[in-house]
Amino acid sequence: MRVRYGMVHGRFQPFHTGHLRYTLEALRRSEHLIIGITNPDPAETQSEAADTQRHTPEANPFTFFERQWMIRAALVEAAVELSRVSIVPFPIHAPERWAYYCPKEAVQFIRVFSEWGREKVARLQAAGWQVEVLDPGAPKQESGRAVRRCLRQGQGWEHRVPRSVDAVLKQIGAPERLACRALV
Repeated sequence: MRVRYGMVHGRFQPFHTGHLRYTLEALRRSEHLIIGITNPDPAETQSEAADTQRHTPEANPFTFFERQWMIRAALVEAAVELSRVSIVPFPIHAPERWAYYCPKEAVQFIRVFSEWGREKVARLQAAGWQVEVLDPGAPKQESGRAVRRCLRQGQGWEHRVPRSVDAVLKQIGAPERLACRALV
């Protein structure tokens, strides 16, 4: 049975094949899926004891606009009806603002691979949101950190992202941009 509204969220730095699988599974369970992009504004990004790297500039090389472009391209490539999806900023560190971006009745679909994932589940539940963990206990098959490392090294990221995201990454000059950051 589908829920009326579902939500997935993440930094999507960049949007890789694991993110696409996660998103498509949540969409399958939802009439309408809200995709929340966390760390949408670098001025509001905060450190987290449960994930000490997620706030650093190196872990957040892509803008909100670039990430929503990647997500939209991947969904089009996957033949998703875009009228069933909304892409919004999601200020993960400001629970008092969550309802401005997502209806309170939405089911929060989460995949848990780390202490940070467990922390998000606890925070969402404490704020009164319904949470459903997708694929509990499944191993993580892809990571944004690995994709960014490959981009910085100039090789091996293409199979880690949907083809459409590879095209967006090349169009925005991501391989060159990240390789330059690695030299600094």
